[in-house]
Amino acid sequence: MATRTPRFCNDIGVEKIHIGVKEFECIGARPPQDHPHIYLDMGERQQIVCPYCSTLYIYDPNLAKDQTDPPYCAYTDESDDR
Repeated sequence: MATRTPRFCNDIGVEKIHIGVKEFECIGARPPQDHPHIYLDMGERQQIVCPYCSTLYIYDPNLAKDQTDPPYCAYTDESDDR
């Protein structure tokens, strides 16, 4: 079974979100206000800015892949269980 790329959103409109992965999708706000879902890869860097919503994502190795700071920025929906 393939593992889905983690997805993050910024409904709360914060400037930066700390995440526990370096490869992920940014969806902007939760649907239906989402922007095109874009795959981002930090590579060797420790941070990256989404070109659609300007959210700054900062890698934090102390966080799990589905954990964010501030909380509630990891996005899941029923179709993730397929």
